[in-house]
Amino acid sequence: MTVEINTPSTEACAICPAHNAAHLLKLGVDMQDWDFVVALAGNPNTGKSTVFNALTGLRQHTGNWPGKTVARAEGGFDYDGQRFKIVDLPGTYSLLSTTLDEEIARDFILFGRPDVTVVVVDATRLERNLNLVLQVLEITDRAIVCLNLMDEARRHGLQVDERRLARDLGIPVVPTAARYGEGLSDLLPAISQVASGQLRCRPHRVRSQSSELSGAVQQLAVQIEAVFPGLPNARWVALRLLDGDGRIATELRKGELGALA
Repeated sequence: MTVEINTPSTEACAICPAHNAAHLLKLGVDMQDWDFVVALAGNPNTGKSTVFNALTGLRQHTGNWPGKTVARAEGGFDYDGQRFKIVDLPGTYSLLSTTLDEEIARDFILFGRPDVTVVVVDATRLERNLNLVLQVLEITDRAIVCLNLMDEARRHGLQVDERRLARDLGIPVVPTAARYGEGLSDLLPAISQVASGQLRCRPHRVRSQSSELSGAVQQLAVQIEAVFPGLPNARWVALRLLDGDGRIATELRKGELGALA
């Protein structure tokens, strides 16, 4: 099994929660009176907003992301004596930052470092949705797949082996039909266990880099960390620079990545 469930050690508990309140404050998230932060990501039309509404009920509010015209919804829920703040990220097909929505989602997962990122996918269109899942797993190892719209999958005669998918991805996969409340009782403990460090994931990451590329990424990552100490996942930033990501390059030149780190 690539997903391990262990009683959290003293060392593991010392580093939980994974987020940094100062980072989140810069991203416009108030962490007062919350124990953990949950990011909710997903492609458009996966039922992500339905999952958000089902988890938060009336405990939510809306606004805009700081300095952006993109709407943001936040909410909260209590589970097992702990308080969770959930941030509904813009629906996006990738984290490669070709649009403002993608940039916001990427920056929140990378720099906000939520305690867990729940990626909502459409069970009837997994081949389209797993691209985002794999990109999220390049940034964080604290993730869950919410395999939503299982009712639609059943209606179309589709079967998904969620246990095999969980083994292949190395993270929990929870089947749901959020519009009917199905599976939410399983999603809540999964969120709690990953957020607290009780469930430790071993996510699958693509290992197709050549030795030349790996060496270049490592060399550039060292230089980035020297300029921006404490920058999370400098290797991922280095890879995006080598791939010609103009937004990352512009933010590095302006010092904006360092401001968020």
